[in-house]
Amino acid sequence: MERKALTERSDDFAQRRQHLDALDDEQLTQRFWKLSEDVVKPLVDLARGHTSPSIERSVLLRMGFSGEEARGLVQAVEDRALLGKGAGHVVLVASRALDLPVRETGLALMEGRGWEAVEAHFDGGGGKGC
Repeated sequence: MERKALTERSDDFAQRRQHLDALDDEQLTQRFWKLSEDVVKPLVDLARGHTSPSIERSVLLRMGFSGEEARGLVQAVEDRALLGKGAGHVVLVASRALDLPVRETGLALMEGRGWEAVEAHFDGGGGKGC
């Protein structure tokens, strides 16, 4: 296979970086993290407001629930219009309110117990609380 000859690119790096010349290492570091934050912020905002049952099941699996339990919990959360709050978050809220371990709390929620505390925390399921 024959290689093509590379054409030389004019080097304008020095010109493009002039606005950075006056910055010290600390300022460059701060600028880097600010720019990184600006790039990632739209993705974080999108993730905060958008989820799906499969994402929520995945979260619950990582919290120690079985696949069947995760499906049931996600369905129960979805039935109460709380999916946007996150199924794992709902279980944690209930866990604190009921003073039970996370797994026991999830099982209680699946049996219909503890939803009053969750709905009270989230303003009756209206989505105003966090």
